[in-house]
Amino acid sequence: MSVPLTLLGLLDREPSHGYDLKRDYDEFFGKDKPLPFGQVYSTLGRLARDGKVTVGASEPGDGPDRKRYTITEAGRAEVATWLAEPAAPEPHLQSVFFAKVVLALMLGRDAARYLDAQRGAHLRRMRELTEMRRGGATMDVLLADYGLFHLEADLRWIDATEARLGALREMVRKP
Repeated sequence: MSVPLTLLGLLDREPSHGYDLKRDYDEFFGKDKPLPFGQVYSTLGRLARDGKVTVGASEPGDGPDRKRYTITEAGRAEVATWLAEPAAPEPHLQSVFFAKVVLALMLGRDAARYLDAQRGAHLRRMRELTEMRRGGATMDVLLADYGLFHLEADLRWIDATEARLGALREMVRKP
C-alpha cells in the first residue's frame, strides 16, 4: 500500500486536516493496520516539501491547532497517473514460506511440520475473514474476499510443496 499516494487520493476529494485523513485512511484502507499519527504527519510533511500538497495556516480546534492540507496540481497529476497504472501482479517469487521450507530442509529440520503449522495459521485467518464477510458492509466483504482468495492460493501451494518435499530435500541437500 502506498501511503503517500493514498493520502494524496484522499486529499483529491477535498482539503482535510491530518486527523481526518488518518480517520478516513483507517476506515477504508487500514482495517488490519491503522496508520500511526506520526506517519500521517511525516508523510504530509514530505508531500508538502515535494510540492504535492500545500499547508494552510493553523486553525483553532478542540485540541491543538490544526492545519488544513490541500492537494496541488502536481499532486493531482501524480494521483491520476498512479490510478491509471496497473499494480504489479502479486505475489513475488521470493516468499517467506518458501525460504522457511528450504532452510528447514537444508538444516535437517521438519519442513512438513512447518507447513502444517502454516496451514493451521492460514485456516484460522480464513475463519476470521469468513466471519468478517457475514453481515459485513460491501467494503468489508470485498476486503475479506481478497484475503480469502490469497489464502486459498497459499493453501494450494502448501499442499503442492508438501507433496514435493522429498524431491526438494534432495535438491537442497549439501553433497
